[in-house]
Amino acid sequence: MTAIDTFTSFQRHGLVLRAELLSFDADPGDGDTPLPGTVRHLPDGALWLENGRIRAVDDYAQLAPQLPEGIEMVDHSGKLIMPGFIDSHVHYVQLEIMASYGRQLLDWLNDYTFPEECRFAEREHAETIADAFLEELLRVGTTTAQVFGSSHPQSMQAFFAASQRRELRMLAGKVLMNRHAPEALTDDTFGGIHDSERLIADWHGKGRLGYSVTPRFAPTSTRAQLDAAGGLLRSDPSLWLQTHLAENTGEIAWVAELFPESRDYLNVYEQSGLVGPRSTFAHGIHLDDGMRARLAGQGANIAFCPSSNMFLGSGLFDRRSARDAGLAVSVASDIGAGTDLSGLATLKAAYQVGQLRGEALTAWQGFYALTLGNARALSLDGHIGRLAEGMEADFVVLDTCATPLLARRTGRCQTLAERLFALMMLGDDRAILETWANGRCQHQR
Repeated sequence: MTAIDTFTSFQRHGLVLRAELLSFDADPGDGDTPLPGTVRHLPDGALWLENGRIRAVDDYAQLAPQLPEGIEMVDHSGKLIMPGFIDSHVHYVQLEIMASYGRQLLDWLNDYTFPEECRFAEREHAETIADAFLEELLRVGTTTAQVFGSSHPQSMQAFFAASQRRELRMLAGKVLMNRHAPEALTDDTFGGIHDSERLIADWHGKGRLGYSVTPRFAPTSTRAQLDAAGGLLRSDPSLWLQTHLAENTGEIAWVAELFPESRDYLNVYEQSGLVGPRSTFAHGIHLDDGMRARLAGQGANIAFCPSSNMFLGSGLFDRRSARDAGLAVSVASDIGAGTDLSGLATLKAAYQVGQLRGEALTAWQGFYALTLGNARALSLDGHIGRLAEGMEADFVVLDTCATPLLARRTGRCQTLAERLFALMMLGDDRAILETWANGRCQHQR
């Protein structure tokens, strides 16, 4: 019986998966050995699911005597189960411009992004791409993402509806952009806010969905629009905020010209009330220590987008300085400039960036970031990010022998740390055997 076949019975009686289990209870630190009490590893574990949540997690030998007679079992012995991967910054509307010839940020926006996003004025197109995007996420083991739409409200209606059908936990928002873009993409200050308010009323807090207020970045919004976005956040502290910050040196110079009254790029957002504990600022490559400290003081996070940063030549993110400042760092694919939706590919790129900066990224820190770390950065750790009693049943089943090369490498590994690092370097979508969201198997290889 396959995992999908067991779903009807599972809804009535629950379901148990037997496999190797790995989850994080806290930040493991940057050392080669994780800090005590931060990692939960069960070589022969059992994951008991009921009504979309995790009822119990334990060694199989300990949990088996407690299981109801006749409960459905899925035996994944030899496979590794981890919490579902989380992507803190991604543009679903850019799915079809991935792998377009690389230019730097501002040229990329004008040559590829803006023309592509104009297509999302058509609801049918938005629906098609939303479905394709979510299927791609599930195929690579990602169960939650914080997502940019286009400036068209129908782009978000389509995305939220597609996410709701799959019972996914997603954060997303309509782009606010009232200048320096094609007329077909720009909204106006109050029209964009009105569209956002309508989307919030329709979708925020519905099922497992949340709304992220989404000014694209400072150059494409007037001060009035940024202030209005801040007003939305003040009116409902349960909302999220996502935008871009200090990705490219040309962008930073442009912001200084557009907002001469602000002392730096971050201050543009601070003055409009956009910096807080539910705020994600993508990139943050070109920050000084004072800006990092200000972000940390407000509980905001920087979405580290390594493959995108290298693809556009934007720079190498200083992860060590961010952590030294106490600034939360999430990890993200940032497609379409990012080169892969896979969280494994993102970790591989993050390791490479770290090597170039003399800041090695361990597998412990990488997989923590991709799961509980990102959940904490997005204020979702009460729902997802761990394999623990009461948590939502979002997880991924990994095959560490998915390819001949990966099998040869992991076959020689002596420790869990070695296997995880090999998976981080050599794994891709083929390593994702199954993806489960809300207690349902939603992808099988």
